[in-house]
Parts: sequence; structure tokens; C-alpha cells
Amino acid sequence: MRLQLRYLLAGLLLLMLIPGIIYGQAKVGTAGAQFLEIGISARAVGMGDAFVAVSDDATAMYYNPAGLTQLYDREVVVAAIDYPADIQYGFAGIAYPLYRFGGVLGIGMYALDAGDMQETTYEYSEGTGRTFGAASYALAMSYGRNLTDRFSVGLTLKFIDEHYEDERSSGWAADVGTSYNTGFRNFKISMVITNFGPDMTFISESYPLPINFRFGGAIDIVEGEHHRGTFSLEAQHPSDNLEKYNAGFEYSLDSHYFLRVGQRFQYDEGSFSAGGGIHVPFESMELQLDYAYQDYGLLTQAHRFTLGLKF
Repeated sequence: MRLQLRYLLAGLLLLMLIPGIIYGQAKVGTAGAQFLEIGISARAVGMGDAFVAVSDDATAMYYNPAGLTQLYDREVVVAAIDYPADIQYGFAGIAYPLYRFGGVLGIGMYALDAGDMQETTYEYSEGTGRTFGAASYALAMSYGRNLTDRFSVGLTLKFIDEHYEDERSSGWAADVGTSYNTGFRNFKISMVITNFGPDMTFISESYPLPINFRFGGAIDIVEGEHHRGTFSLEAQHPSDNLEKYNAGFEYSLDSHYFLRVGQRFQYDEGSFSAGGGIHVPFESMELQLDYAYQDYGLLTQAHRFTLGLKF
């Protein structure tokens, strides 16, 4: 059994390295709507964003809509992110199992507010005394469904709207994901392509969306009556950057108390992350609170909070 586990992990690592060997190239700054790349889940960030195969809660509508099929109860989630430079980012969503028709439906709303910024011109390089604002929004609808008892697929459609003072740009995008559970120690292999859609146009200039292909796996390396430890790996191939790699671990005690740690590779900033969570039963519901800390080096750090409710 240990030898089998070793081969599975070695094979997963090899598959994750292939995209970097074949496609590695840098195209930094060639895609817009970058807020779509900001993770929304404190749980996922605490695991180094290695979450494409772990996704089993309402935030799966962002990470991998195929993961929605693991929800058996209705779930509401709200996320708040304190980003560097006083940028505020939030998400609110609900996932609803369609017991009669099959599958799970999810609806989510993303909002980023960059706050007030000082206006500068060639003549007044130190500022004109006026300010301007920038904000980005996205409305998403997801659907996940099991095709077999081990294989699931999911789709997310997004309407995107970005505002820069008096100008705006609108468009749409889609995410398509799959997940396969091998049946061995809950070992799952998943992949998703995100933000696939037509170019958006701002004033007279068009720009592509930040398309990203993510592939990863997750396995329970600790299994017990009261303890569970999940290790996950993930590789990303973004359309506007070099390949990136994520690794994370989550320890669970009685499925109520959680500790997480993660490491990201090939990132400019924000490599190390850690966090924890507590899930408390409340009558017929369950309240979930998760927190993550992420070190951004020269940009200090970012804090994420996610509040969920199952009912």
C-alpha cells in the first residue's frame, strides 16, 4: 500500500511538471480583468492555493465547479480580503443542491474596490488635488453534476464589469472543470480551465482575459477516526505568465478544527501562507469560520476571512 501511494504521488508530480517543460513562457501584463485571479477562500489560500482537487464547498464555483457535486446541503459563503494598498475585495455566494433534478447550482458575486486614487497629469505630477476610483465586478452562475459515482464535471459562466472613473468595460467568461476520485484514500485528480472568453474592450483598446489551466491532485495521507490530513499539489499554466506550482496541507480534528499551511512556487510575491478554521454545529446548521495569512514580502501581508453556513 505504501509503495502504491509512492507511485501515485510520483506520477502526479511528473504530470504537473510537463506543462512547465513544454509551454513555459512569460507574457506578463498581456491580460486584463486581473481581479478574476484573486482567490476567494481563506481555506484555499491557507493551503497555498493548491485547491483545484480539494474543492468541496461553495467556493468550488471559483476553484473548480466540478467540486460542487460534493455538497449535500445548501451552503452560503461570504469572503472578505484585506489586500495591500487598501484594496478591498469580497465575494458572496450560495450553493444549492438540486435534489429533484440532480447536480448542484451555485450563484456568486465578486467585487473589488481599489478606493480613491490621486489624479496626476504631465503638468501636475504631484497631483491635481482630485481623486478618481476604480472597481471591478463579476456575477457568476455555476453548475456541477456527477456523470458517474467517481467522475464529475462543472461549468461556471461569468458576467464581468470593470469601472475606471467615467469609463467601463464589460464582457463574459466561462470556467470548465472536471474531477475524478480514484477511490484510494480519497485521492482525486482534477483540472479546470478558467476565464475562457472573448476579449474585452476598454475605450478603443481590446485586451484578453486571464485564461488559466489548472491541474492538480489531493490525497488523504492521514486517516483516522478523529484525524485527517490532506496533502495537495497543483500546477497552473496562465496565459499571461510562467507556469506556477502550489502545495498545501490541511489537518482536521473531528471535522471541526483545522490547521493549514501552504507554499507557492514561481510567484513574484506571496509564497508562504498559513491559516486555520473552526466549524461549529448550530441546531440543524453548521457555522464555518476560516482565516488565512499570506506573506507578500515587500508588499507586507494580506489577511482573508471566509464565513460559511450550511443548512
